[in-house]
Amino acid sequence: MGLFARRTRPADLNTAAVGGNASNNDIEMRQPNKISRRERRQHDNSELVHNNDTVNSRPSFGQWIKVTWPDILTMIAMGLIALGIYKANPAPSRSFPVFFPSGDVVYPQFAYPLRHEIIPVYASALMSVFIPIAIFLIMQLRIRSFWDVNNAVLGLLYAIITAAVFQVFLKWLIGGMRPHFLAVCKPNVSQFDRQQTGNGFANIMYDRKICTGNPKEINDALESFPSGHTTAAFAGFVFLYLYLNAKLKVWSNYHPAYWKLIVTYMPILGAVLIGGALTIDEYHNWYDIVAGAIIGTMMAFSAYRMVYASVWDFRFNHIPLTRYLPFTYGGGPSAIDGFHDAMWTRQAGWGTQESSAWGGAPFDAAEGPRGSGTVMSGAHSGAGAYGDGHGRHASTEGMIGSSVAEGYNGRDSVSRKPVVANSPVMGRVEHMG
Repeated sequence: MGLFARRTRPADLNTAAVGGNASNNDIEMRQPNKISRRERRQHDNSELVHNNDTVNSRPSFGQWIKVTWPDILTMIAMGLIALGIYKANPAPSRSFPVFFPSGDVVYPQFAYPLRHEIIPVYASALMSVFIPIAIFLIMQLRIRSFWDVNNAVLGLLYAIITAAVFQVFLKWLIGGMRPHFLAVCKPNVSQFDRQQTGNGFANIMYDRKICTGNPKEINDALESFPSGHTTAAFAGFVFLYLYLNAKLKVWSNYHPAYWKLIVTYMPILGAVLIGGALTIDEYHNWYDIVAGAIIGTMMAFSAYRMVYASVWDFRFNHIPLTRYLPFTYGGGPSAIDGFHDAMWTRQAGWGTQESSAWGGAPFDAAEGPRGSGTVMSGAHSGAGAYGDGHGRHASTEGMIGSSVAEGYNGRDSVSRKPVVANSPVMGRVEHMG
């Protein structure tokens, strides 16, 4: 695991326990029989952060499994639910016409021949999982962060598994006819019989009882909505698209190279090609594909925001979130959480503690330093972790001292003017490091 080893060792974060009023030292000094189970659990979980030199440190396997096991069990359970529903017969009994009284086919768009899939559904799922994971690992050649690849992989699985469960419920309870439905149904109605024997108005409506084809193929042909291929593809590749934007800083505070825009949109091209192929082999209607794309995209955005500090804010969208330590947003310099270089690009000051990320997009951050460490340091200085209720967060003084707070002088995220490396503020931060 040397790939994820950090080269630098920032100052020790000797801080208060997250999620409680008692510090770790207070808990350890208490008698064992007077420590509540909840406080002990919070203390043990916070050790994942406090016993390391920085938040961005690789934990032991035991520490990692202690934090992650609820998600692993939940993903396994949701996967089994999705598999069980996928194997179940379609719930609704749809009525459909076959012929007009004149003998013409009512819906020729459902009369295409059954063909082999260009991209099988399992191939779409595998590509949506393993291609992004491969890119996450390649990015670690420079990023070298265990928590970055951990959050990226878990977030990807959140998106794909949640999207899969979402779409199989819709397939099972709503469904719809595939373009080749009539070909696999093989309805037993003579095209030249002018006497309609169905039900509904003019007796032209039928149900699957008139089908004489393979029951498994008929079940599958009645579960067209939404497209599972497209759902998985957009869940995985849109998540990768957001990850690449954050790590390459494509929409950021400088003019990046054109190749970064191309690389960022390559996953979107892949997802669209997978969905578009379904219109060639006639396995889905266009609205099935659109619905799958919307579901997958929605799950990708939701999952990315769960595991990273922002989706679009270029100052924070590369920073992995931790389970027991809240992230403090602000317009100040990066806190000593070790994630200041958790991106691929090294241009325009990115990847350094003194990066130009002082300023940023307006309306989304309060005055003060940013980073996970500000919450913990704010606890020592008496600052509230969540601010004073007026959009302010942990104080600048709690993180980098009163001298730096004076140099910071109340700048907030609306200010887009970066702080140069030789400024008084940066000089004081460098002196502290």
